[in-house]
Amino acid sequence: MEKITSKYETIFVVSAELEEEAATALITKFKDMIAANGTVEKVEDWGKRKLAYPIDDVTDGYYTLVNYSAAHAFPAELERVFNITDGILRSLTVKVEE
Repeated sequence: MEKITSKYETIFVVSAELEEEAATALITKFKDMIAANGTVEKVEDWGKRKLAYPIDDVTDGYYTLVNYSAAHAFPAELERVFNITDGILRSLTVKVEE
């Protein structure tokens, strides 16, 4: 039986207060997690940017955008892991219409 998948777009912001190696490791961890659970179509590292407003007194963050296809249950698990990971300031996952 064929696995039912949908297309998603996830953007996440890693705190710039982390050392550069730690921020890179965290970004790589999530890219690898998405790749292991779906098919990555495109990854855009936007780099370090100023936030629109301070989050926990942090004003800069590393932005990463990932477009991928995955099973319907995966985005909820990804958001759960984002929420419990120190260093992630914000994340957003949306389903992309095909």
